[in-house]
Amino acid sequence: MESSSSSCSCNCSRSIAKLTSFTLFFAVLLSCSFFTSTEAYDALDPNGNLTIKWDVINWTPDGYLAVVTMINFQQYRHIQTPGWTLGWTWAKKEVIWSMVGAQTTEQGDCSKFKGNIPHCCKKDPSVVDLLPGTPYNQQIANCCRGGVLTAWGQDQANAVGAFQISVGQAGTSNKTVKLPRNFTLMAPGPGYTCGPAKIVRPTQFTTSDKRRTTQALMTWNITCTYSQFLAQKTPTCCVSLSSFYNDTIVPCPTCSCGCQNNITQPGSCVEADNPYLTSAISAGGPKSSNKPLLQCTSHMCPVRIHWHVKVNYKDYWRTKVTITNFNYRMNYSQWNLVVQHPNFNNLTQSFSFMYKGLTPYDGLNDTAMLWGIKFYNDFLNEAGPFGNVQSELLFQKDKTTFSFEKGFAFPRRVYFNGDNCVMPPPDAYPWLPNASSRPVISLLQPVMTILAALAFLLAYA
Repeated sequence: MESSSSSCSCNCSRSIAKLTSFTLFFAVLLSCSFFTSTEAYDALDPNGNLTIKWDVINWTPDGYLAVVTMINFQQYRHIQTPGWTLGWTWAKKEVIWSMVGAQTTEQGDCSKFKGNIPHCCKKDPSVVDLLPGTPYNQQIANCCRGGVLTAWGQDQANAVGAFQISVGQAGTSNKTVKLPRNFTLMAPGPGYTCGPAKIVRPTQFTTSDKRRTTQALMTWNITCTYSQFLAQKTPTCCVSLSSFYNDTIVPCPTCSCGCQNNITQPGSCVEADNPYLTSAISAGGPKSSNKPLLQCTSHMCPVRIHWHVKVNYKDYWRTKVTITNFNYRMNYSQWNLVVQHPNFNNLTQSFSFMYKGLTPYDGLNDTAMLWGIKFYNDFLNEAGPFGNVQSELLFQKDKTTFSFEKGFAFPRRVYFNGDNCVMPPPDAYPWLPNASSRPVISLLQPVMTILAALAFLLAYA
């Protein structure tokens, strides 16, 4: 992200200097410092991980031939362009003689070899997937997708990647082979932490006629898990709210994903009506570089999800969901949205999004995964007039629990492409017009005032 936590604090310091209210002082600190997610465990996908399976299928004169398979078991977090990069450290002096379906990014120093030159001689190789359109004689099954792996809950057929590797100067038996160490996974940036390789029961393979079963000579697994806190310093999305029964539109919290800072980081965002917008977009290089150029907003998030409670019927109620992209250099293919709401067990119809119920725990059906319809709205364009997708959801009312009071109609948690989005504070939600007058002072006001006073005293002590 262009807007780092340091730039946010710098901009917030200038804002704080202009404030005279302790409450506003603390509110700005809260918006700039405490919205970063630190969750490494995902409660909505407790068993989600990316498993790397290494199957030795044949011994060679100085090593072995193996098939490496990557399986994305995460329900709604996928690996997007420019794809994964897998790395490790050899335990001995192994080399890679050849690869099919993938390649290393560097060859390394192979000067000591005469005649046949290995594909890679590095102690710590980095492997990337081949691109679509690779000649068939360089492919194996599930390879050559540019490193893109879809989420398991969205498209299982494309959630698997594989390549074949011929390793030399290694052991030639189960007792002499040494497992690689220090596995790393960039997908495409940081965020994944991989555990050590563990020997498991050899994988079994069934022939196409299903009359014979063979098995790998040796198999080991590596499990990688994702942490949003490690992936980026700030959140990547936020949520805004509105309803038919109140004219108030609750925006994303200020500085949800960072603050504007045109002093130390000029060009980190651009106004939508800037006459030099086209040149600013092209100045950052190709879109695949992943260097963001955001539209200037109060929240500074690349993506905003807006939840609008639209209509109230006798037995049903309807809501509209809109996803807006504010990044001029990034589009999202096969995006997905995860929403936690207690009424999702009574969802009647999703009009232009695909829907799948997620049950992270037995008996709990309050979480939905939504994604676009293929060739219709599964592609979210970069920021601009076409940089949004939307749909409506129709719910049946459970008369024992349903209510528009106390924010029931709004989601509890929202994820976009697997990242937890910043929600507005609960006391800012639209309220019913027949309710008592909305309090001007939040219930948290006394606590905020005391904490702000303490912060002020510490700052000037």
